[in-house]
Amino acid sequence: MKRADLIPQKIMTTPQIMQRVAQWRLTGKTIAFTNGVFDILHQGHVFSLSQAAKEADILLIGLNADASVKRLKGDSRPVNNQESRALLLASLQIVDAVILFEEDTPLRLISSILPDVLVKGGDYTVEQIAGAREVIAAGGRVLINPILEGFSTTGIIEQIRKA
Repeated sequence: MKRADLIPQKIMTTPQIMQRVAQWRLTGKTIAFTNGVFDILHQGHVFSLSQAAKEADILLIGLNADASVKRLKGDSRPVNNQESRALLLASLQIVDAVILFEEDTPLRLISSILPDVLVKGGDYTVEQIAGAREVIAAGGRVLINPILEGFSTTGIIEQIRKA
């Protein structure tokens, strides 16, 4: 995509994404969903998102809203606000849509979308992944991508604090 003016349109509300999902499905597109905080975008994130994008025609990202990040990561996070994080993710060519969610997990969002593939990065088990049971019950699959060693937002923050 070379039209930068289209980037903000990739940041959608739940009703907007539900309409787009219906349209994509009508045209036979498969949908992958992943989620996270994506506070300071780094090579590990790009690796994980690239792996997720290979799994389907469409890649959706559920993005923790600021209040959710504070509950999960503490008062010093997020470093970048939700608008900034969403815009950075939406600017990536491999990302088709970004949807903010206020809850601590994207279970409600995943249950609504029921992607063909639910992708999570890390050392989770399928049982620990929010929405996994619902996606599998609907005929989808769950994929756990390995973490690219040496890249983490927490590690970057610690390096900055030491400098």
